[in-house]
Amino acid sequence: MKITPILLAMAVLAVCALSAGCTSPTQVEIKPTETTVVTTQPPAPSTATVTVVSTPLAVETLPAEQDVDIVVYKQRPDATIHLVYNGGMGEIFVQNVMMRVTGSDGQVNERYLNDGTRKPRRGDELVMDGTRGTDRVAVFLTSAGKTYKTYDEPLANPYY
Repeated sequence: MKITPILLAMAVLAVCALSAGCTSPTQVEIKPTETTVVTTQPPAPSTATVTVVSTPLAVETLPAEQDVDIVVYKQRPDATIHLVYNGGMGEIFVQNVMMRVTGSDGQVNERYLNDGTRKPRRGDELVMDGTRGTDRVAVFLTSAGKTYKTYDEPLANPYY
């Protein structure tokens, strides 16, 4: 009489094992669709030396996986130009950020965020002198070994 519950329990376990797929072959027979994955290696730790890379002529969009947020504005009343680095998805790839200001008087000044001594961090800010006229500002960002011109616009002094 005790054999019936044991056989019933073994049958239930066998059905559960078969429905769970525990007896299926170990080879994968269903192949997923192939997707192309672009892998980029993080940059090597930077040294204190700043290398000058040829600057692109046109404004370029960073690849999606390297995208970061940079805000550029001109402040009143002293006409200083501010660049604020807010980081983003690709901040681990960013090696340096350089801002070039061409003043309305024709003078050109270039400066690196953090003077090229370390990689940019969220909240870093670069402040350069501008003029009371319209200054042209270009921002160059080196990410994963390639330099991109991410910003190039004239900035007028507000309320002048």
